[in-house]
Amino acid sequence: MPAPVVKPRTLYDKIWDDHVVYQQEDGSALLYIDSRNAGRQVRRTDCTLSTVDHNIPTLSRKNYTSIKTFVEEPESRIQCMTLEDNVKEFGVTYFGMGDRRQGIVHIIGPEQGFTLPGITCVCGDSHTSTHGAFGALAFGIGTSEVEHVLATQTLLQRKSKNMRITVDGNLSEGVSSKDVILHIIGVIGTAGGTGSVIEYAGSVFRNFSMEARMSVCNMSIEAGARAGMIAPDETTFAYLKGRPLAPAEGESWDRAIEFWRTLKSDEGAKFDVEVNIKAEDIAPTVSWGTSPQDVVPITGIVPDPTKITDPTKRASMERSLNYMGLTPGTRMEDIKVDKVFLGSCTNGRIEDLRSAAKVILAAGPNAKVPESVVAMVVPGSTLVRQQAEAEGLSAIFIRAGWDWREAGCSMCLGMNPDQLSPKERCASTSNRNFEGRQGAGGRTHLLSPAMAAATAMSGKLTDVRKFVGGKDTTYTTDTILTKQLNPLEFLTDKVLPPPIPEGWKGGSSSVPSGAGGSQAGSRTFTVLKGIAAPLDMENIDTDMIVPKQFLKTIKRTGLKDALFYAFRWDPATGAETDFILNRAPYNKACILVCTGANFGCGSSREHAPWSLKDFGIQCIIAPSFAEIFMTNTMQNGMLPCVLSREECKVLYEDALSHKDIEVDLEKQEVRRENGQIMKFTLDPFRRHCLLNGLDDIALTLQKSDAISAFEKRRTEEWPWLDGFANVKEGKVGVADTSGKKTKFDW
Repeated sequence: MPAPVVKPRTLYDKIWDDHVVYQQEDGSALLYIDSRNAGRQVRRTDCTLSTVDHNIPTLSRKNYTSIKTFVEEPESRIQCMTLEDNVKEFGVTYFGMGDRRQGIVHIIGPEQGFTLPGITCVCGDSHTSTHGAFGALAFGIGTSEVEHVLATQTLLQRKSKNMRITVDGNLSEGVSSKDVILHIIGVIGTAGGTGSVIEYAGSVFRNFSMEARMSVCNMSIEAGARAGMIAPDETTFAYLKGRPLAPAEGESWDRAIEFWRTLKSDEGAKFDVEVNIKAEDIAPTVSWGTSPQDVVPITGIVPDPTKITDPTKRASMERSLNYMGLTPGTRMEDIKVDKVFLGSCTNGRIEDLRSAAKVILAAGPNAKVPESVVAMVVPGSTLVRQQAEAEGLSAIFIRAGWDWREAGCSMCLGMNPDQLSPKERCASTSNRNFEGRQGAGGRTHLLSPAMAAATAMSGKLTDVRKFVGGKDTTYTTDTILTKQLNPLEFLTDKVLPPPIPEGWKGGSSSVPSGAGGSQAGSRTFTVLKGIAAPLDMENIDTDMIVPKQFLKTIKRTGLKDALFYAFRWDPATGAETDFILNRAPYNKACILVCTGANFGCGSSREHAPWSLKDFGIQCIIAPSFAEIFMTNTMQNGMLPCVLSREECKVLYEDALSHKDIEVDLEKQEVRRENGQIMKFTLDPFRRHCLLNGLDDIALTLQKSDAISAFEKRRTEEWPWLDGFANVKEGKVGVADTSGKKTKFDW
């Protein structure tokens, strides 16, 4: 009898199939989550890691004793202290500010070996896509979904499309992984990957180090993708070997390697979208506008919006140039900067610091940052900082006039004291250049670490090839000698299993099946009729919807005035502006109509829908939405409604005329006053939950038997994923649930 034909599968297909706990009839699935970085019990503390990064100061910690005395901003202090209380109460492993393993979550996960090939990994941050560099399915989620994973170790998901981006050839001198991903986003746009998981393939990615691969996958979300992935290979295995939370050498390591080698797309596997790019076409790249897709080669010029025919896109470009204070035709290399930021989860690793240090050395032994420029280096983790100091990199930066900081997210998002002032211009190695991202009114140019260093030493955006072209860029000068060290030399702290909280029963959540789940205050959504507020914009990002200074709240309410804050309030006087949501009758709108695509792009912050809901908006109508934002709205009992651009423009005109719009979820119709009906569709399961006001967590807990059965099979097939650090102790299986406290130094 002939053997059954096995359909070729992509890497994404394989990991998805390996993690389906329960397949629903409507096509969505209950997906098991192996790892998460982040009043219910936590189901699997052994699969959870927590740290502080976004809103902590990066000043010297020499006198650090506690968050209570060190963090000056009241809201940041409360948020950090609340986290410390929660991790202690629920028994979650925590790398706090007093721990030398603390750092940006997307740097410490790989650094500790917590991120492994073939796993699913989630975090309440959109740049979780970073971990896909290891052949993991990793993506950001909102606050309500974080709660869902903590309680059930699963997540309700609908499978994404498969997209492959292949870059073959030889990169030119001075071109780094950051240039590659910026070029890719410039080609496909910030919505190019919407609804897809991107697999990066080709000789360029195969030749990249793990740190370079992480930088690429990190910015997959900037291309609109749900996640980014690169198939694991010998480079991956060499990076992981010996790390604290990786499988122990011996049988566990051998079994893991055997499985990891299967994690690649099969020959003939079907991709829904294919993009091919020549490596030779990529130059050192820099952004000019307020979206990561607004990029040109460093040798290029600021584009001219009058050459754009689409009125919405032209208006968007004009707004960006006005915000950035740039004139069309200006040479990028003529643009002066006030600050340079080297760091973030995109470029805060040891190789990034080495790359920048090479440029500084190439500038000459006495080269200094001009007095007009403030340059700062923020390592991505405390261990990266210590390695850089041991290698002599910190001495290179400090001698050249750079500010050497402690680990944290820092100026990437300005949610901490490291911020730009209005109209200050910054060359940044971070991932987003949205309006106000690094500080209200601040202007951001995205580029690579080497380009940032060249810019810092020149005082203006500078082609790095002017510094390193044809030169010997080894780490040596007459006064400084550096040596590249092995990071394993710094990974000497034992990661103990998390402490077991008192009263912990283990295995499953203690919440009864009828209990309310998400704290979003979900309610039934059936028919909504009322005034709609019109917006004629595209790529409305989450920073625009609610700025970073409002992310420190630990409540879901009180964000009404934070909504579109930079648009609604004068930055100088604080007075109310003439923005559409401040005008009657739109200040009482319950529907928002947007004519532009990609609404809600950017961060996974659930504060965006919280602020809309607090204002009174219960439905957003747009041609397309960013996937994380769309999920977050539905988690909060709100309806994201997708209509064609033409239909949105018709409704936009109705809104301008103060005409009511009616949205019927049960019939999936939008009705105009003149009787015209516009049909839309919504995921059947999400529609069912909204119509009935159902709670995801309570529904999932009804599948607790299926989850437990999956966990049993998971332990048998992939034992190295159980028990967190227990693998290193020779133990296999979930953490002890006898109720006995485990000693842990906080």
